[in-house]
Amino acid sequence: MTRWVRTRETLLDLVGSLAGCRALALDSESDSLHHHAEKVCLVQLTSDRGGPWLIDPLAVRDLSPLAPLVADPAILKVFHGADYDVTTMKRDFGFSFDGVFDTMIAARFLGFTEIGLQAVARKELGVELTKDSQKDDWSRRPLTPKQEAYALADVEHLLPLQVRLSALLDERGRLAWVEEECRAVAALEPARRGRDPEAYKRVKGLSRLPRRQQAVFLELFQWREGMAEASDIPAFKLIGSEALLALAQRLPRTPADLGEVKGLPARLRARPEDMLEAVARGLAVPESELPRLEGARRPVVPEPVRRRIDVLKAWRSGEAARIALDVSVILPQRLLEKVAEAAPRRLADLEAVPGLRRWRIDALGAGMLAALSPA
Repeated sequence: MTRWVRTRETLLDLVGSLAGCRALALDSESDSLHHHAEKVCLVQLTSDRGGPWLIDPLAVRDLSPLAPLVADPAILKVFHGADYDVTTMKRDFGFSFDGVFDTMIAARFLGFTEIGLQAVARKELGVELTKDSQKDDWSRRPLTPKQEAYALADVEHLLPLQVRLSALLDERGRLAWVEEECRAVAALEPARRGRDPEAYKRVKGLSRLPRRQQAVFLELFQWREGMAEASDIPAFKLIGSEALLALAQRLPRTPADLGEVKGLPARLRARPEDMLEAVARGLAVPESELPRLEGARRPVVPEPVRRRIDVLKAWRSGEAARIALDVSVILPQRLLEKVAEAAPRRLADLEAVPGLRRWRIDALGAGMLAALSPA
């Protein structure tokens, strides 16, 4: 029988039963695919002392009794793909995290080609997990037995998986690497709640539009966000960003003009007034107030920096082949470019590169410097 936590009393009993535990496996389910105002709808937990449990934050709003456990560095917190769970639980419950171990990061640092929980559990534990309920609306109650089984399976195997992956990492001298990466995940900022005024700038293809059309797109984007907030329907389900871009390019003035725009849902075509008003507002923006997409155009890279980028790419490919890791684990592109800009000559210069982890400096720094020395 599934053990549910739906009252504060049951939550306090659970926390009391976890006294002295050394490891927790955690996961969460949210409703971002079904609601504009995303929230954590379920927390799954098991421990080395027993479990698992399903904690219902829609019934127990205050999960603060769990806070000391997830913040205690002496208690290992095992996730798979921890960044989303950590940032959303920080946002919704005010948690701080320490002692995190992410089995997805571990799989990447072991060179696995498939790093999803289903693939890793099959490879290392010989168990089959299903993802049939992955896209369900987890805010709906009651959950079905199938959903309960899916949610519990996501934590049931994490503790033995952590033991297995840690041993493999230790054999290869990479356990400290993963632990450092996991500390960075634990320190991530909480997920954002509410509107992000810069979100429209990240829509692919916007930077290619003239500034007047960008202004129209911004008005359409804000119109869509307003509808999403009012209806609590995810914005992408109301109208896709590609359709907004098409509207901004076509600049329709009449309902008949909308017939030339592909991707508009029928329900919006039937009520075109708000769309056309948003287009008109964008067309009326004064020239001096047109959007500027700072950073949308890549800056000109000086020739010496470009040569160092090429040198580092070649070195990275060689290292990736040598130790059987993806190039993005060896040195992500954003860090590669920062190293190239810094033109390091000593390990101390690498230490000054923002975001360059200690493990990369210790394990790979000498090779980076050697590769760059003639560049």
